[in-house]
Amino acid sequence: MREFPMTDENFEVISALAHNYTGIVLGAHKRDMVYGRLARRTRALGLSNFDQYCELISDSSSPEISLFINAITTNLTSFFREPHHFDFLKETALPDIQRKNSLNKRLRIWSAGCSTGEEPYSLSITVNENMDMARWDCKILATDLDSNVLSHGHNGVYDISRIDTLTEQSKKKWFYKDSQNPEVVKVKPALQQCLRFKRLNLLEDWPMKGPFDIIFCRNVVIYFNKDTQRQLFDRYADILADGGYLFIGHSESLHKVTERFTSLGKTIYKKIR
Repeated sequence: MREFPMTDENFEVISALAHNYTGIVLGAHKRDMVYGRLARRTRALGLSNFDQYCELISDSSSPEISLFINAITTNLTSFFREPHHFDFLKETALPDIQRKNSLNKRLRIWSAGCSTGEEPYSLSITVNENMDMARWDCKILATDLDSNVLSHGHNGVYDISRIDTLTEQSKKKWFYKDSQNPEVVKVKPALQQCLRFKRLNLLEDWPMKGPFDIIFCRNVVIYFNKDTQRQLFDRYADILADGGYLFIGHSESLHKVTERFTSLGKTIYKKIR
């Protein structure tokens, strides 16, 4: 017996609201995950059942909406996840952009769906190690729907085990240990100088104008239906510079979604129009 029985109607309401607020599609296979996460919210609010919780989140002005979004958003990331993307960035994309932008010396990168910050910090490490930061205007925008993970990323504090996969040289160069807690590390300020963390719903209006040279949007669109994916990738193409690069997740594809990019292999794409 579950603490708060979830009816089919409850799940349909929750799924519809999740899609309306975020574009995320919650299929039936996500029901147990949704129950586990929202049962905690129902309990914390002192509610008696999911009918009450559904009524609460049906009010778009309710402060619970942001907590509802945080609860259903999945955040799984690591430093230099899918390392071939960062190899390509170092060996191909950054040299190409340095040639194209040699006059204005401007680099703009967007980490869309940045989670707890490991991806944008990995981008910052790569840029710092392969660009003349004193001569180039380099900025990395990191956005996510979940305000909790954004706060984590902005603070730049991680369990020491999170950097196990990094080389000893990178650990010493870009992180320092907390004297009060030997189990955590903090990113060095130099790594944060080119970074901005902002909350953003990808399906709403975007305040930035671009153009971006590189967009990382990995393991995000798997939660969207095909129509939403088409709209999103079209907007990415609009805000990318000509010949800009788009990196997506290993289980994602632009096949039959958009013709505005050409595949470079290994889920790396280049804007062609």
